[in-house]
Amino acid sequence: MRYAFAKRVRHLQSSAVRDILKVVSKGNVISFAGGLPDDDLFPLDGVREAFEKTFETGKKPLQYIETEGYMPLREILVDRMAIKGIDTYTPESLLLTTGSQQAIDLFSRVMFNPGDVILTENPTYLAALQVFESYEANVIPVESDEFGMIEEDLEHKIRKYKPKCIYVVPTFSNPAGKVWSMERRNLLVSLAHKYHVMIFEDDPYGDLQFHSNETYTPIAALDDGTHVLYTSTFSKTVVPALRTGWIAGPHQIIRIMSQAKQANDLHSNSLSQQALFHLCQNFDLDAHINNLITVYRSRMEIMLEELEKAKLPGLTYVVPKGGMFFWIELDEKMNTGDLLNVAVKNGVAYVPGAPFYVGKKVQQNAMRLNFTHSTPDKIKKGMGILTSVIKEQYTKV
Repeated sequence: MRYAFAKRVRHLQSSAVRDILKVVSKGNVISFAGGLPDDDLFPLDGVREAFEKTFETGKKPLQYIETEGYMPLREILVDRMAIKGIDTYTPESLLLTTGSQQAIDLFSRVMFNPGDVILTENPTYLAALQVFESYEANVIPVESDEFGMIEEDLEHKIRKYKPKCIYVVPTFSNPAGKVWSMERRNLLVSLAHKYHVMIFEDDPYGDLQFHSNETYTPIAALDDGTHVLYTSTFSKTVVPALRTGWIAGPHQIIRIMSQAKQANDLHSNSLSQQALFHLCQNFDLDAHINNLITVYRSRMEIMLEELEKAKLPGLTYVVPKGGMFFWIELDEKMNTGDLLNVAVKNGVAYVPGAPFYVGKKVQQNAMRLNFTHSTPDKIKKGMGILTSVIKEQYTKV
């Protein structure tokens, strides 16, 4: 039968990352592809005890709750954001979501008409691009370097395209792993106020900071609460399966997003929200995050050592100061999309860089490598395979 799908499905695309994970899950492949935390570091006992405390109160936790989410958890999140300097939001201006991915989707649903312009870094988060394109938005890249969006190009494109929103991942970005400078953060907020543009700050990795002596002020902390929406998640610091994220922003926008969420799923998983409340109350989450930082930084340094040792032709990269990814660029004549099949056949996987790009400026010689999900031994073995494959293929192109 021929099915009469809505026209909007023409803009739906499968995730390159998910497609790669399907392939590598079928064989004995060391995967640097997914943005996965390490299963062995999940706070199993803490999560178990949090759910036990949830059920100690009887049957009430099994009932529907308000769309905005479990209020005691929202209050805790407001306090945790305030520690980062984000102190303009109240629990009423915070919405709990099914991961931060739903926050991106709900915002797009209520804000974008077909053809509306969104400015982004280039490259940028692949799944956000999928959402924006599904709502037929026009995504325009802004010239960027390792310190963030470049002032001249950003202001030029704001004036030329009159965007509805500027989407940024300024702290340990996915995929590039970079950190915006304070100057660029302040500049973005200043331009947003000057031209009346919303900023959507996506911050899933901000807590995974490798250098405690450095300060990376969230963009939301530089605003007065009128021009920035801030979203984050527990997926990278607790466990992904709880599927709990949040978004904070101007009350009028959060209210409309809540109404859209009512039409979508009524509310996100309330058991998870209540368990996370007890986890935050009775478990030392900050100590757990510090342990994650210690382990992940060590693994990043092992991957860095393997990259430096390999001496790959034309290799460039920025050493991550946090987060989960290395973004590397090879010699310009290399195509990491073509290289992937050879790498997987030899037992290692990564994500080619091309799907993360917007517009015509696509770098075929880039790749994203995850260092958080593999043990040190697997990182050494996998990087040995990968760098050998790269060198071998380089001689053939």
